[in-house]
Amino acid sequence: MAYADQQMSGNKVTALIIVAILHVAVGYALVTGLAYEAIKKVKEVTSAVNIEEEKPPEEPPPPPPPKENTPPPPIVAPPPPISFNAPAPQVQTVNQAPPIPAPPAPVALPAPPADPPPPRFTPKAAVAKGNPGNWATSNDYPSRALREEREGTTGFRVTVGTDGKVTDCQVTRSSGSPDLDEAACSNIRRRARFTPATDGEGNPTTGSYSNSIRWVIPKD
Repeated sequence: MAYADQQMSGNKVTALIIVAILHVAVGYALVTGLAYEAIKKVKEVTSAVNIEEEKPPEEPPPPPPPKENTPPPPIVAPPPPISFNAPAPQVQTVNQAPPIPAPPAPVALPAPPADPPPPRFTPKAAVAKGNPGNWATSNDYPSRALREEREGTTGFRVTVGTDGKVTDCQVTRSSGSPDLDEAACSNIRRRARFTPATDGEGNPTTGSYSNSIRWVIPKD
């Protein structure tokens, strides 16, 4: 306020000095006969100089007193930063058991073949005629084997034809002497006779017969 009063007083003094100078000029003009021009100039100067009293600046209004018991404004937390580096989703592989295959369709089994009709006759094997001990006698003993006093038993099997005669002879057990084995089959082929074998129809068929001959040196 003091600075504003001093400034205002200075302006008033300046205005008084200017007014005094104007009065002196008017008086001079009147004296020199230039009153008209002087008055004209005084009007121009007066109109040009418009002294207005400066108003002191208005002081800003004081701030309102703080209100008591007023809760402070809530603190709003800033939103968390959004991270775009999200972890990739984990793919979990589930091992599933393979599907159980459907059971195979049942296979129709072929019907068993029909049983053959029962035979009209019971098949029969070949039967020896007479006494087999007469097929080879002591008179048939090989002379060399007899001198060397060799003995033994020859097993044999013969094939009998449909006519009852021997068609083949095979040694199934050797006597240990080839000449005794050969003498056994040779006499059997010559002397053995059979009732031929028959099939289910009662017809004669090929058959077989097995036996053995024991070679013993006769005692005198």
